[in-house]
Amino acid sequence: MDVDKKAWVIATRESRLALWQAEHVRALLTAMLEAPVELLGMTTRGDQILDRTLSKVGGKGLFVKELETALEAGEAHLAVHSLKDVPMELPEGFVLAAVLEREDPRDAWVSPRYASLEALPAGAVVGTSSLRRLSQLRALRPDLKIEPLRGNLDTRLRKLDEGQYDAIVLAAAGLKRLGLGDRVRACFEPAAMLPAAGQGALGIEVRADCAERHPALWAALQTLTHRPSWLAVHAERAVSRALGGSCSMPLAAHARWQADGRLALHAVLGSVDGAPPELVHAEALEPVADTTAAEALGRAVSERLRADGGEALLAALQTPAP
Repeated sequence: MDVDKKAWVIATRESRLALWQAEHVRALLTAMLEAPVELLGMTTRGDQILDRTLSKVGGKGLFVKELETALEAGEAHLAVHSLKDVPMELPEGFVLAAVLEREDPRDAWVSPRYASLEALPAGAVVGTSSLRRLSQLRALRPDLKIEPLRGNLDTRLRKLDEGQYDAIVLAAAGLKRLGLGDRVRACFEPAAMLPAAGQGALGIEVRADCAERHPALWAALQTLTHRPSWLAVHAERAVSRALGGSCSMPLAAHARWQADGRLALHAVLGSVDGAPPELVHAEALEPVADTTAAEALGRAVSERLRADGGEALLAALQTPAP
């Protein structure tokens, strides 16, 4: 049964950051739609499983499945996600309806004692459960000890403050959105630590029939879409999709608009084993006017990654450990 049409309902995770994101979208939609907008808070499996890395328990889809179930059942009209947590292939019957203007996409260096990665002593402990960050950190500082770090943003900061880590790496966007920008000692420029596809962007997911069933909502979501962010993240996600990317793959992809209006897309594929760690880079610069062109750019960069050494890394990643 559908939800009461007197109110639009947003499905969201219940972490403080997820609720901030949903509240942000609610405020924007409330100003546009002639009906109240409510939140449906939910706990996902990704929030519940904290003792194992995502790459070992099913990937980023664990953060969105329950929200999609609520959409499918008619309990909610839309779901708000951190786009970097959304699988590259949405299940049949769902579409990405909007991408809001992107926040800072960079990774943030957070440490109470050390001002930068370079300032850490050999053997210091850095927390992250992202294979993307792990591979790039090991390339920058192979002498460090990289330890898993799970939990919502507040939990990760608490573990740092308790002394379990010398430093942790988090998305700058989440800290800034929660007014915690003062915890950021420095941000990694993309040349040093390339962000994840979609990092810093909010995506809104709906049922594929939303435009027909709820034309007013669909029209409002189109208005919310920030076109430059939409095209950039589609190019990034196309790289990952072409390579079969998931949280079990140390892959980064980041697109930036140039002054001449072209889109520059840079991708990095890493290794998680071996010393020294290996990183393969690829990039391309093209005019991008629509989603089709953005995704073509992403596929072109993925092909360059494969050709320049990524094929061997992909084969190693897919080979089961002995």
